[in-house]
Amino acid sequence: MKPINIGDLKIKLPLVQGGMGVGISLAGLASAVANEGGVGTIATAGIGMNEPDFATNYLEANLRALRKEIRKARTMTKGVLGVNIMVALSNYADLAKTSVEEEIDIIFSGAGLPFDLPRFLTPDSKTKLVPIVSSGRAAAIIAKKWFDKYNYLPDAVVVEGPLAGGHLGFKPEHLDDPKYSLKNLIPEVIEALKPFVEKHKKPIPVIAGGGIYTGQDIREAFDLGADAVQMGTRFVTTNECDASEIFKQAYLDSKKEDVVIIKSPVGMPGRAIRNQFLDDVVKGEKKPFKCPHQCIVTCDFKNTPYCIALALINAQQGLMKDGFAFAGANAFRNNCIISVKETIQAIIREFNESVSLAGAQPAVVPSA
Repeated sequence: MKPINIGDLKIKLPLVQGGMGVGISLAGLASAVANEGGVGTIATAGIGMNEPDFATNYLEANLRALRKEIRKARTMTKGVLGVNIMVALSNYADLAKTSVEEEIDIIFSGAGLPFDLPRFLTPDSKTKLVPIVSSGRAAAIIAKKWFDKYNYLPDAVVVEGPLAGGHLGFKPEHLDDPKYSLKNLIPEVIEALKPFVEKHKKPIPVIAGGGIYTGQDIREAFDLGADAVQMGTRFVTTNECDASEIFKQAYLDSKKEDVVIIKSPVGMPGRAIRNQFLDDVVKGEKKPFKCPHQCIVTCDFKNTPYCIALALINAQQGLMKDGFAFAGANAFRNNCIISVKETIQAIIREFNESVSLAGAQPAVVPSA
């Protein structure tokens, strides 16, 4: 498990903590992962939920909260920090501009193709740009558009498979199709980026995510050519995770059959932990809400039976009767709440054991 570079950033541990919204990965979790040598990621979706004017001044509340979380995280770590900004967010552009102004190390951007992300950089910007894709074709299209329009190539690319949590970049019928499995997507994305790497003499690390849970999963991703991995679900049940204890308990209580695919109001399939709220929606019950702002561009807020933003905010705060928890396919494997340090130590131990069993020498991970 070797260090990697993303642009001029040196990442001691090739592990990116996935951005989890709403409010699951904020300064607390992100700084803890960064302190262990990985990349800690703040999720920007609905980040202003605790601001007093969130309902009446949505844009400013979110930007204010984003600045607070980045600055708070900076006081807690000297490590590498990122933000995750969904392209589908109606305030996407403002979140990107603010993140660059705050000199965040990395912007991760998915839930749509971030064709114009480089335009938010300024001549003296140090922020790195990393799109999240679900196919080699998407990776190549983004790389070409960025270079043709901005003379800029991605600093890295996250390829996210169909076992990820939250909103998924796949059609429902593709989620169980082996053709779209992460093990097939990793080499596909590497191959798609190879012409850009070779022509422009610029490395573009490939970060594999979606269903990465154990050290063995990491070794298998590396064997397929990935340079790093993205992990989210395993970090939910850590002391430092920014979700409520009730939210974390939903993971601990879940069984494999509880992790289900839902039809999200934003028009994408999503993966979540089944509960009474979701059962009510399936039965056709509507959860009344007002929508003072359309936070997701693709949301059919006039016809949807519930507000997904409100449901996720409620869940983050432990109000599970009025919301639900997004989760990766392996959420049911979380069985205790421990620190981020202990979690990463366990992952490294699993990785070394897997390498050893595969007949190679265990890798030594530099200390943070």
